[in-house]
Amino acid sequence: MVLKLYGSRSSTCTARIAVVLHEKQIPYDLVSLDLGKSEQKRPEFKAKQPFGQVPYIDDDGFILYESRAICRYLVSKYPNQGPNLIPNPSDLQAIALFEQAVSIEAFNFEPFANKAGFEAVIKKSKGLETDQAAVDAAVAMLDAKLEGYEVILGKQKYLAGNDLTLADLFHLPYGALLAKFGCTLMTDKGSNIARWWNDITSRPSWQVVKDGNPQCLQTLG
Repeated sequence: MVLKLYGSRSSTCTARIAVVLHEKQIPYDLVSLDLGKSEQKRPEFKAKQPFGQVPYIDDDGFILYESRAICRYLVSKYPNQGPNLIPNPSDLQAIALFEQAVSIEAFNFEPFANKAGFEAVIKKSKGLETDQAAVDAAVAMLDAKLEGYEVILGKQKYLAGNDLTLADLFHLPYGALLAKFGCTLMTDKGSNIARWWNDITSRPSWQVVKDGNPQCLQTLG
């Protein structure tokens, strides 16, 4: 049975998983939901994802939700396909640095990029009024947080060291959302960030997924 990804082409978290599926060359089918019609809130969907949010996967009957957990699962299940994306579990220090990098993304990047993008892009797409003060505050907070990124990336190629990991890829959907309302922090904040951002956004996996086009999230292989 081919893995099924239940999500939406407009969903940042669906894109996060799709990038990893492409990196690892894992065949999958996208089961696209219409979020405008609240299909993710229907009882049959919430029976699998109790929070009524996308995405989740069905891997031959194994149901898993939360995009970061799904990505970890996929990388662990297919260690011999594509890049490793998670350090060898026997290397305790490398694993610790990876977990540190994952925490940096989850607590120092996404909350602010998410808030700014939601206000400036997602609300606007729904015909709602943008709270510009909230956008400005979130961007200011992210601006300050990225100072730490500039220091880290001045010492190493990627966020967890010199090897690409999930911690880097996790930034892609919300980082790209910033550009949709003209925020240039990812390219203009500092040379180290710009070099890193250009690196990860140039990856074929992201180039396939980034625009959410119908052809992007189809079965691989």
